[in-house]
Amino acid sequence: MPQEGFKRKLCAILSADVQGYSCLMSEDEDATIRTLTSYRELMSTLIKKHRGRVVDSPGDNLLAEFISVVDAVRCAVEIQEELRVRNAELPKNRRMEFRIGINLGDVVEEGERIYGDGVNITARVEGLAEGGGICISGTVYDSIKNKLSLSYESMGEHTVKNIKEPVRVYRMRIGPEVSAPVIREEKARLRYLQKAALAAVVVLVVAAGAWVIWNFYFRPPAIESASIEKMAYPLPDKPSIAVLPFDNLSGDPKQDYFSDGITEEIITALSKTPKLFVIARNSTFTYKGKPVKVKQVAEELGVRYVLEGSIRKAGDKIRISAQLIDALTGRHLWADRYDRNLKDIFAVQDEITKNIITAMQIKLTMGEQARTAAKGTNNLEAYLMFLQAREKMLQMNEENNALARRLVDETIALDPDYASAYAALGAIQVMDIWLGSSKSPKDSIKKAIELSKKALALDESLADARSMLGFLYAMTRQYDKGVAEARRAVELDPNSANAHHFLCLTLRFADRPDEAISVCKKAIRLEPYAPGVYYYNLGMAYLAAEQCEEAISACEEALRRESNSLLAHVTATVAYGMCGREDDARATAAEVLRISPKFSLEKFSKNITFRNQAAMEEVVDVLRNAGLK
Repeated sequence: MPQEGFKRKLCAILSADVQGYSCLMSEDEDATIRTLTSYRELMSTLIKKHRGRVVDSPGDNLLAEFISVVDAVRCAVEIQEELRVRNAELPKNRRMEFRIGINLGDVVEEGERIYGDGVNITARVEGLAEGGGICISGTVYDSIKNKLSLSYESMGEHTVKNIKEPVRVYRMRIGPEVSAPVIREEKARLRYLQKAALAAVVVLVVAAGAWVIWNFYFRPPAIESASIEKMAYPLPDKPSIAVLPFDNLSGDPKQDYFSDGITEEIITALSKTPKLFVIARNSTFTYKGKPVKVKQVAEELGVRYVLEGSIRKAGDKIRISAQLIDALTGRHLWADRYDRNLKDIFAVQDEITKNIITAMQIKLTMGEQARTAAKGTNNLEAYLMFLQAREKMLQMNEENNALARRLVDETIALDPDYASAYAALGAIQVMDIWLGSSKSPKDSIKKAIELSKKALALDESLADARSMLGFLYAMTRQYDKGVAEARRAVELDPNSANAHHFLCLTLRFADRPDEAISVCKKAIRLEPYAPGVYYYNLGMAYLAAEQCEEAISACEEALRRESNSLLAHVTATVAYGMCGREDDARATAAEVLRISPKFSLEKFSKNITFRNQAAMEEVVDVLRNAGLK
């Protein structure tokens, strides 16, 4: 039998990376690279000192192996102590904190490289560590608990991709404030109690007290697991997650815009990952302020993972708590609390996103990591202003649209290079048309196109701007350009229900109904509580594909979701009329006039920019026959 070109061995593996590395690079690439190079040299020196070997060091990562697990742990502690001293000499915003994970496991050695489960587990353990901290696997803890006088804190069991059994993880408590181990083996505790000659009754009282404290204050509450059979939608073929709106614990309802905005930023960051399936904001926000169970959310939205949390903002301080739950098992996969200055909010968002992805056992490429960490501005005041503007836009009425415009103008004054602000301003122009508050729809469309292009000139990866531009091109009869832009938006943000909906709309205008149907269905799966507009656009696509039954069903669903929507009733009138249900068409036409007594068919028809002119004329005829003028 031929010899393999590699061998297996047991070793201690150390993995480290920089917390908030993308944020440091975005602020000052040169300074970040200089600090990283200096810190890497120090770490390499200490690894050699403790009889270890650096295996690889791509980007901000470092992988090392040790013959002795004790050496690996001692090395990690010394690394963090030395880096703590060096960081103290730097400004707070330039400090570089490494997260370190250590595992003892079997690896495959091929040349100078090592692979296998042992390395994979180490990377997952490292992802659970905080900046400046160390996490170790259960195998490491078992090996060193009686050898090193250090402090440990159990983080419970964590599921690791492609590893059958859950991995126990411990957080090492290091630093000058730590004086004694937190976790001891039961035998060690008994020996201590015996030496202290405590009476049995005292032992019972202490044990009972500890049991009460643990179960009522520290143990995560039991979570009822969700049932796949009861899910409203089939589970996607990739990890699926719903991010519930973070609770505002600030005591001021006016701060909702902040907690809602942070939730949406996390959803947006996760959505950019093609390896995930992420439920859209509008659906998860239907649970806001309601006492819902994780099981209920998972079954109603058809997802496996649920993230929930809270935010407390007081002055320039924030506290963010978050926990990720596997709804199928009821287990907490990850939980953490962040007490930071408000100016650190961008780094916290990056860290939460990365921890979620790590806990779900997803390995991202460097390009995917950069995409999820992308930020629109480093100006905190501009960011907070933009969150308020976005909240106003979501109200979708004339008064709040005007307020949103003023807030976005102020945002741009604070940061003229904030791409998302220009995209929002373009959307506000389009909203003026939909709300009937535009003095000149033609000028509004022109302005919206200019603003969308401005946004993309500043950030070509901005999916919202591309979606809007694609739709606007279709409105101005530039169909092929519109479809290309809208498709690119979906590529950039594959979990965006909004991007899929705009692509559906653009394809419909471009007379490509079969493609539009498929895309619109995907939008609705990403947005289970989709607004009526998703359904009446799906209905019109079915109608163009000559599928009457499906078209009527979709339009009626739109009416159920938005009973006072003008466009839902107009679309239903078209569907009923084209499918031979004249009485129903006249009934919905009457509802159109109830909602908008001054409805003008002539004015409405000017906004129907179908590529298929015959189809456009048929729509107008059907509406006229139903009694609209």
